[in-house]
Amino acid sequence: MARNADAVRAQAEALGLEWRAAPLDDAAKLDAALTGTRVVIHCAGPFAHTWRAMSDACMRAGAHYLDITGEIAVFEGLAARDVDAKAAGVMLMPGTGFDVVPSDCLAAHLAGRLPDATHLALAFQAAGGVSRGTSLTIIEGLGQPGAVRRNGKIVFVPQAWDTRAIDFGDGRPRETMTIGWGDVFTAYHSTGIPNIAVYTAVPTTVRLSAIASRHIGPVLRSGFVQRMLRASVKRTIDGPSAASRDGTASLLWGEATTASGATVTARLRAPNAYTLTAQTAVLIATKVLGGNAPPGFQTPARAYGAEVILEIPGVTRSSD
Repeated sequence: MARNADAVRAQAEALGLEWRAAPLDDAAKLDAALTGTRVVIHCAGPFAHTWRAMSDACMRAGAHYLDITGEIAVFEGLAARDVDAKAAGVMLMPGTGFDVVPSDCLAAHLAGRLPDATHLALAFQAAGGVSRGTSLTIIEGLGQPGAVRRNGKIVFVPQAWDTRAIDFGDGRPRETMTIGWGDVFTAYHSTGIPNIAVYTAVPTTVRLSAIASRHIGPVLRSGFVQRMLRASVKRTIDGPSAASRDGTASLLWGEATTASGATVTARLRAPNAYTLTAQTAVLIATKVLGGNAPPGFQTPARAYGAEVILEIPGVTRSSD
C-alpha cells in the first residue's frame, strides 16, 4: 500500500504481490485501503507529516501500527495516544527500523546489567549512503536544536552540544557528536534511566557544520532554502544501492553509569542500516501477526526484550 499508485503498482507487480493506494488526507479512502489489515508498517516520511493520519486509521481499523521513524516528536505524539490505543486493542510501535531497534535493545541490555544506572550514552556509526527519505527528514531538521534527556525530561541543546571519542570495537576511536536521535525519547521508556545522550560518528567537517548551523538556523529553516534543498534531493538521491548496503555494516556502542561511577559498556555489529530496517520491521510485524502485540504505546525492547535484535542474522553483541 502506498500514496502513489503508479509507484506501488510497479513494485508490487515485480514481486507478485497485491497492492492498494490511498491518500493520507482522505480518511474514507484510507479506511477502505486498510480493510482486513491486521498490522501496518508505516514507511511514508517525513513522519512528522504522516503519523497522525495513519495511526488514526489504524485505530479505527483495529490494526497494529508500526513505523520506521527516528523523529522524537513522532514518538512523543504516539506515546500520548497510549490510553486510546489500549482501549482500541492496538499496539503503537514507532521506530521499528535502525532507529531504534538495535540501540533500544543495547540500552535494555545495559540496564539489565546495571539496574541502578543513572546515565546512558549510546552511539552509532552507519555507512553506505543515505536514502531520499532520510535526506528529506534531515533537511527539515536543519537549524533545529539537538536534544538530550536530563533527570527524566527532554532538554533541547545546541547542535553538536557534546563530543567524545568512541571505540566501536576495532581499536580506533572515532569522533562523535550528540544528535537528537529517537533513543533520547524511547530509551527512557525502555530502561527508566533518566539521563540519556545519543552520539553519531561524523567527520570533523560535519561537526563544524553542525556548530555553524546554530548561528544560521533561521536561514536554513526559511521556505526558500527548504524548497531548494528538497528539490535537489528529489533530483539527485535514489539510493543507497544494493551494493553499498551489502558492503557496509552498522556499529553501535553503549555505556551505562551509576551515580557512584560504576560503568558497563557493550557494542553491536549489524547489517547496513537500511537492510537492518527492513529486517527488524518485518521481524516485529511477524511477531504481531503471531499474536504477540501488547496494546498501547510500546518500544521494541520493552515489548520484545533486549535479545530480539539478536534474532536478525549477522547481528553480534559484545560486552566489556
